Amino acid sequence: MFTIKNHLQIENSHLTIGGVDSVELIEQYGSPLYVTNEERLRANFRRYKDAFPDANLYYAAKANANFTILRIMADEGAGADVFSDGELYMALLAGIPKEKVLFNGNSKSDHELLMAVKTGVRVSLDSLDELKTLSTIAKNEGAVVDISFRVNPDVSPDTHPKISTGLRTSKFGVPHDEVVHAYKKALDLPGVNPVGIHCHIGSQILDITPFAEAMTKMMDLVEQVSRLGAELEFVDVGSGLGIPYEKGVKVPTPQDLADLILPIFNERCKAGGISPKLILEPGRYVAADSTVLLTTVNTMKEAEKKFVGVDAGFNLMIRPAMYDSYQHIVVANKADAPAKNIYTIAGPICETGDILAHDRELPQIEKGDIIAVLDAGAYGFSMSSQYNGRVRCAEVLVNDGEVDVIRKRETYDDLLANQILPARFL
Repeated sequence: MFTIKNHLQIENSHLTIGGVDSVELIEQYGSPLYVTNEERLRANFRRYKDAFPDANLYYAAKANANFTILRIMADEGAGADVFSDGELYMALLAGIPKEKVLFNGNSKSDHELLMAVKTGVRVSLDSLDELKTLSTIAKNEGAVVDISFRVNPDVSPDTHPKISTGLRTSKFGVPHDEVVHAYKKALDLPGVNPVGIHCHIGSQILDITPFAEAMTKMMDLVEQVSRLGAELEFVDVGSGLGIPYEKGVKVPTPQDLADLILPIFNERCKAGGISPKLILEPGRYVAADSTVLLTTVNTMKEAEKKFVGVDAGFNLMIRPAMYDSYQHIVVANKADAPAKNIYTIAGPICETGDILAHDRELPQIEKGDIIAVLDAGAYGFSMSSQYNGRVRCAEVLVNDGEVDVIRKRETYDDLLANQILPARFL
């Protein structure tokens, strides 16, 4: 046995995950299949916690909101950054305390704000209009809601434009030069209690220097808001650490991030005589490399390229199509075989862009082989769909040789769920 990527091994030419043979998993649970390694998931979270022992970590549920994974996060002591009423419902049901939930989002409905009021979670407000709406709802309910404002810090990390969330032109947050005015308004309105400040500059960030700029800007605002009389209990700086999707790419660690931003945070808190809690929102870093997507080769075709047609496409893993992202590919049943040809891995979806991997050097591939798409745990199943009438696959959790099904494979009945045929068609 030898290691292929940290926590993944090769044994008898087969890729193994959490001590389980990937080929046997496909034989037992069908293809395609998402496989999550519980030990790796917990280790990733603990690595973040070790780097920030005095901070609160709010798992970004959008990365992967499988209920079992949320339960594991609750078991690890995580809070949750949620972006919808559904994520809020799941996080609370999973046992994450309401005091450690932050309801984020740039366009919350009145229903979602009412749900936040009734459940007693904190709300990160994205605009003055949302502030007014929440104030009215809370007043009508006879409640007071703890709030923060999400700041648009006008910080530009080096990442894909679609996941860069701190740019001046981004849809997220209150412009940083309008934030103090927003807190003034909040202090004068009923039903809301400003207790924090929040930002998030992007995702899959490999150069962490923009985090220092964001932290400095946030602490400047903390100082100004504190002068208004607001007692800020937390400063949430999001997360966004990237992972090494490609071999040989050097990536920062949670400790690197801590070494960069904690001195700024601690020095500014000491100078201002304040002691807010630092909050971070890891999602991708925790979930991504804990999971692989296994998919079976349906067909081979040699045209302009050597196409490998598999049974999973962007219905199950949309990142390559949406972000032109790189996902490392392993032929799971020939994991230690030498590269023989250059292949393009194509999904079964009726879209030209349904390509999981372009021009990869891989062992000789044949019909029936199993392809493993690595680092699939973040923004994989959580962004899946039933497009083209394809049922979604099962998810399993592996841990030290044991396997648990954490989501059943859908059936054709699930394609019809909640659809109603008008009586006149009967």
